[in-house]
Amino acid sequence: MTTNTSFIYDAASAVDPLGDAEREKEKGIKHNRAKVGSGRPSSLIYTYGPGSIMDLPQFTIMPTGLDDWDRIWRRRDGIPEIRAPRLREVVRMLLRSPNVQLRPFPWQPKKLSMSNEGNDLGVPARVFPQWLRCTGCDMLAPLTSFSYTNTHPYRTDLACFEHGKCTGRKGDKSRQATRRPAVPARYLLACVDGHLDEFPYDLWVHRGKPCAEAEFPALKMIDRTAGRGATATIRCASCGLSRPMNEAQGEQGALNLPRCRGRHPHLDAFQPGGCRNETRLLLVGASNLWFPATQSIIVMPESPEEQEGDLADRVRIALGDKLLKYRDNLDILRDVLDGKVDVTDLNDDMLAQVVALATEPPATAEQQEEQLRTWDPVDLLVPEWRYLQKDPLGAGHEDPVSGLALSRRDLDPELRLEITRVLAVERLRKVNALVGFTRIDAMDRVGDLPRRLVPLTRAPRPEWTVATEDRGEGIFLQLDEAAVAGWEEQIYKAAEWAAHREAHRRNFYRRFSETAEDIDPDSRLKPPRYWLVHTLAHVLIRELALTCGYSAASLSERLYAWPEAEGRAAAAGLLICTTASDSDGTLGGLVQLSEPARLARVVRDALFRATRCSSDPICATRTPQDPEDFLHGAACHCCVMASETSCERANRFLDRRFLVNLRGSDLGFFGRGY
Repeated sequence: MTTNTSFIYDAASAVDPLGDAEREKEKGIKHNRAKVGSGRPSSLIYTYGPGSIMDLPQFTIMPTGLDDWDRIWRRRDGIPEIRAPRLREVVRMLLRSPNVQLRPFPWQPKKLSMSNEGNDLGVPARVFPQWLRCTGCDMLAPLTSFSYTNTHPYRTDLACFEHGKCTGRKGDKSRQATRRPAVPARYLLACVDGHLDEFPYDLWVHRGKPCAEAEFPALKMIDRTAGRGATATIRCASCGLSRPMNEAQGEQGALNLPRCRGRHPHLDAFQPGGCRNETRLLLVGASNLWFPATQSIIVMPESPEEQEGDLADRVRIALGDKLLKYRDNLDILRDVLDGKVDVTDLNDDMLAQVVALATEPPATAEQQEEQLRTWDPVDLLVPEWRYLQKDPLGAGHEDPVSGLALSRRDLDPELRLEITRVLAVERLRKVNALVGFTRIDAMDRVGDLPRRLVPLTRAPRPEWTVATEDRGEGIFLQLDEAAVAGWEEQIYKAAEWAAHREAHRRNFYRRFSETAEDIDPDSRLKPPRYWLVHTLAHVLIRELALTCGYSAASLSERLYAWPEAEGRAAAAGLLICTTASDSDGTLGGLVQLSEPARLARVVRDALFRATRCSSDPICATRTPQDPEDFLHGAACHCCVMASETSCERANRFLDRRFLVNLRGSDLGFFGRGY
């Protein structure tokens, strides 16, 4: 066992599926192909990242931590990087590691469906959970009791585990044994600190004691009502004891569960000293099993200072300890950098300035913690907002480095006067980085407890994290700041806002981490302008989806809504965009709707539809009252709420009353809406 990191793990059991396949090929074995499935980059960062559970046709797998991905990348001479300096610096701060780089998934596109490009790449994963149930005889056993079949190189959906000697549920030994497929045993144990473990079926059925009849008892999972929660019964065929799984459900059932062992299966490691948290029963596929913690940016053109800082960073990482050795000899430094970092366009003075930046002492641990404590996620949005305030030169502007192309649109006379600026973002590049994940609660619920952010590597200071690069298009709208500020002052005095504020307090204290008592809940409540911009974004997404050629789930929002503060001006605007992970981006159907007449019609129709909901008057008058703690008002899935791929706040902070006037309410920023 190894303890040279912050975890205890067995280095000899590292996951290397491609290496295993190559070794078996040398032996002439063909029954165990390495690849078992596929996924889009967006799904691998938002749904099926490291530590999650991915459903395959016959079984489930868990993508491993990034330590095992290094073994895949070492198969290539050069490791690609995604260049996004602004995002990279934030990721370094969040991971407390000064050298983190952003890398794509280990994948390469194929020229033809059956060609071999990229066969040496892939995301390593392990089968999880590793307890399976035979569909023929209900045998419940670890993975080693079943045989694995995966022989067809182009039909990974046929890969499966089978019970080779199944005699049926009656156990008739005179009956000829047959091969029957096995499926995952669907119960798991998790704790609030992100640990996940197999359910201890043998200890469960024997109530914490060993079986009286066998050292390795024969277990069965009898389940005749699949899909109805914890309805299975675990029975020991060796001693005859049985116990239903519903005894593990609810608050009373939690008392019957063991304490957490501190296991991270994606790292194949345990927390030193264990965990000892209370565990919760989860099912494979539960929505609260895995929540990604991500950061993303729209890449904007860089200032000269940003370009110089990025170059200094690349020089520092490329040279490592050699930088201090050669920093005073620029000629030797150029030779050492040849082929690593291009500095041919820099004269000696410019190179000396870059070296000076690269050799600046790193921030101390105290400085890093203070920076992390005072960091606001809005800081990632401020540079984007500032750049979008600039008028493009001429009819449009395109930056070849960032990939951003935009043009200003004229305002149609029929467009609402509250909208003062429209930009057609014809091309954009969005970079998303994964910094960790949580279980039980999403990251915005546990932000005050860093220990609840599960790491992606065993190393305390990771060298890289996975990121995706998407290209697409969008429409940017800016609201009149003076009108928003005046409207916001009125909302602060409204009874509806007071109700939302109290509901947020109740929600905060009930669902946030135990450090919530040390924080003012009002500091986490989004201001009224955010509710306004957020609700407007949702109704526009619904309306745009009718004519732009993309489904509503393909459109996403990026909200710029904050009051004036030190170092940043007030903002009230939004970007509706659609992106794709391929290099061609999207087809232009969305940006066409930014044309003046079309956009005026879209806004008019969206606001008109917002005045009505098929759930009115219940929806229109919904206001949280004690003890309710939901974080929306006049909003439901019939009128405003969007899919999780579109909304950055999980359909929180929405209220149609802040957008348009509804019956009995005159708080709407756009008045009647039509």
